[in-house]
Amino acid sequence: MIQLTRDQIEIEEFIRKAKTPRIGGIVTFIGVVRDDCILSLELESYEEAALQELERIRDEAMKDFDIESADIIHRIGKLAIGDTIVLIVVAAGHRKEAFRACEFLIDRLKETVPIWKKEETEDGSRWIPGEHG
Repeated sequence: MIQLTRDQIEIEEFIRKAKTPRIGGIVTFIGVVRDDCILSLELESYEEAALQELERIRDEAMKDFDIESADIIHRIGKLAIGDTIVLIVVAAGHRKEAFRACEFLIDRLKETVPIWKKEETEDGSRWIPGEHG
């Protein structure tokens, strides 16, 4: 599943769905809003392009790694410290491929998906330069 959402991400639900009799390992990456002296974080996206790019990198991972499934769920909108920003769930017959695919997915997401971050601080707001411009 590929999804952009303004809602809280139900992590356990996605992990539960990834479990099948063929799966020997599930690897997750959970990105969280950390306290970098900010009040909140706002995520904006060109949603149609972001969904297409997320699908493209998921399809690439499915082709290049021996995995059974890969889900990428990314928040947009205003988030508080401690909120989940992104969840990646990769299921495979063996853990090594699941780890490799998960790392590939988060690295590519940060490089190519059009999602932008704006931090709200006591002094105002600022856009955070991203890897994907």
